[in-house]
Amino acid sequence: MEKVIFTPEGGEPVPFYVLEQTRLGGTDYILVTDSEDGNGEALILRDTSALEADEAVYEIVTDDEELNAVAAVFENMLEDIELT
Repeated sequence: MEKVIFTPEGGEPVPFYVLEQTRLGGTDYILVTDSEDGNGEALILRDTSALEADEAVYEIVTDDEELNAVAAVFENMLEDIELT
């Protein structure tokens, strides 16, 4: 599982493990967890970086409609998980 380090503005670096990634409506999303075995807290993050950017910038998806749509895609991709 790929490990990525996120550094929130003014915060300490936080490691996450990427479970899956997808593109929906021209936007890239990743499903991450805070546990290497995949049984921790999960977040769906949206890539908000510019196309020419050297580093990716991600935001936590908080809009319920967007979150439900992307979660459904990830659930189909990863049949053995249920996102709640």
